[in-house]
Amino acid sequence: MGKLTVGALRAVLVVVIAGTVFVQALMVWALVSGRDPEDGSVPLTALRVSTILGMVSVQVALVCVWRLVTMVRRGTVFSHAAFRYVDAVIGAIVAAALVWFAVTVINAPGQRDDPGVTLIMGGVGVAILGVALIVLVLRMLLAQAVARDV
Repeated sequence: MGKLTVGALRAVLVVVIAGTVFVQALMVWALVSGRDPEDGSVPLTALRVSTILGMVSVQVALVCVWRLVTMVRRGTVFSHAAFRYVDAVIGAIVAAALVWFAVTVINAPGQRDDPGVTLIMGGVGVAILGVALIVLVLRMLLAQAVARDV
């Protein structure tokens, strides 16, 4: 992995982490300040908590990717230590999917006139789980590479 690639990836990771922290801060401020009362049409508190939890899962995945990139640069990625980070990424993706399904359930009552939105949101949740399965397959490839390296 070249220095330019690593630098570009790390720049993207920093921007995304900063963005998620910013969104979390806004959601926490909205929850704590009580300045934006719910009008009853959408349960905003539940959506804000879901947003905060979703951002945490994204942050966990990003930190683990950062650590894996560091391992790649050092040439130590084909070791048993890498599995902990890959497993954490898989867990974070599954957690994000579960949060998304919760958002889908929270949003569903407001979509009675257009249930297609709920179906699409459910499909997005399944797609997120599909990403977790892809990373699981990549983990199996890593396991084979580590076994061959040993």
